[in-house]
Amino acid sequence: MARRLPSWIPRPLVLGRRLVDLLGPTGGAARQSLVALLFNSSTSIVAGAVLGAITGTFEALPGLLVMVPAAIGLRGNIFGTFGNRLSTSIHTGTFRLSAKRESVLGQNVIASIALTFSLSLILAVVARIISVGLGVENAIGVLDLSLVSIAGGLLASLIVLGATVLLSIGAVRRGWDMDNLVAPTTATLGDVITIPSLFLATKLLGHGAVTSALGWGLVALTVVVFVTAIRSRLSELREIIWESLPVLTAAVVLSTLAGVAVQKQLAVFAALPALLVMEPAFVSSAGALGGILSSRTSTNLHLGVVEPRINPGPVVRQDALLVFALGFPVFLFNALGAAGAAAVLGQDGPGLVWMVLLSLIGGAVTVAFVTALAYYSTMAAWRFDVDPDTYGIPVVTATVDFVGVVILIVTMFALGIA
Repeated sequence: MARRLPSWIPRPLVLGRRLVDLLGPTGGAARQSLVALLFNSSTSIVAGAVLGAITGTFEALPGLLVMVPAAIGLRGNIFGTFGNRLSTSIHTGTFRLSAKRESVLGQNVIASIALTFSLSLILAVVARIISVGLGVENAIGVLDLSLVSIAGGLLASLIVLGATVLLSIGAVRRGWDMDNLVAPTTATLGDVITIPSLFLATKLLGHGAVTSALGWGLVALTVVVFVTAIRSRLSELREIIWESLPVLTAAVVLSTLAGVAVQKQLAVFAALPALLVMEPAFVSSAGALGGILSSRTSTNLHLGVVEPRINPGPVVRQDALLVFALGFPVFLFNALGAAGAAAVLGQDGPGLVWMVLLSLIGGAVTVAFVTALAYYSTMAAWRFDVDPDTYGIPVVTATVDFVGVVILIVTMFALGIA
C-alpha cells in the first residue's frame, strides 16, 4: 500500500488552488503578486546594471559600497513594515483613509519619515566603523557618509513613501491584498531608486566648506526630527519609533556586513560584471519571497488563523512549500535577465549556463533559509509581545542581505566561477 502524503503537502489536484491562496484570495490577486515579483526581479536587474556602471564612483570613494546594500535594504525595511501595519489595519477593519496626523495612516507616515532620517545617520556611522574595523583602505569620513546617506536616503524614501501610500489607497478601493504586494513593491522601489539617489548625493561631496555645512546641517536636522517624534503626543507614533529602532539598527549592521562582503570580492565582480548585475535581483527576490510568507503569517496570527507554536501548522507549511516552489521561476528569470542585460551592455560574464546554475543553486539554499527565518522571526515577535508587522520584514530582508550575498559568493567559488 502506498504511503499517504503528510497532510501539509498539497495534493496535485489542489496545488493550483493553494498557490492562488498563497498569492491572494482570488485569481486576480494571485496575478497581482506574480506581477509584483516579476517586476521586482526586472527592476532589480536594472539596479544591478546601474551598480555595475558606477564602479568608478565606488573606487573613488572607498567605503561607499559598504553602505549600499544597507541603504537599499533600509527602504524596504522601513516601508515594508509601514505597509504591513497598514495591511493588518485594513484586514482588521481599523484603517481609514485620512490625512490627519492622528490617524493610522498619518502616524505611520510621520514615523517612516523620522525613521528615514534617524536610520540614515546610524547607517553612516555603522558603515564607517565597520569599514575601518575590517580594513577597507582610505574609507571616506563619517560626515561625508552621513551627507550621502541622509540626502540620498531622504530622496529615495519620499518616492517609496508616495508609492506605498498609493498602494494602500488602491488596496482599500480595489480590494488588493497588501500582504502579497508590499514586500515585492517596496523591495523593487528600494532597489531602483536608492542607487541613483545615493549617486546623485555623492555630487554634494568635494565642495569644501559647502559640503561640511550641508553635512552638519543634515545631521542637526536629523536630531531635531528624531527628538520631535519621540516626544510627540501621538502614542502609536512613539510606539512605532521605539519598536522599530532596535530591529532596524540590527538590520543596518547585518546589511552593512553584506556590503563588506561585496567590497572584498570587488575584483571578481569587476572582472565579471554580469554577476554584479544579478546580485541585487538575487538578494531582493529572496527577501521578497520571505516577506510574503512573513506578511501572511503575521496577518494570520492577528486573525487567529495560525497558532504561535514551534512546529509550523499545516497552513504555514503549505505556504512555505509553495514559496519555495515560486523561487524556481523567479531565480531562473533573474539569471536569464542578468545575462541578457550584461550582453546588451557588453559586460563580461561566466556564461548563461553558469549564471543559471549559480542562481538556481544559490537561490534554493537562500530561500530554504529565508522561509524558516520568516516564520520563526514572526513567531518570536509575537511571543515577545511586539508587533510582528514591525519586526518580520526587517529581520528577513536584513538577514538575507548578508546571508544571501555570502551564499552567492560561496556558490560562485563552489562552481569554480570565481
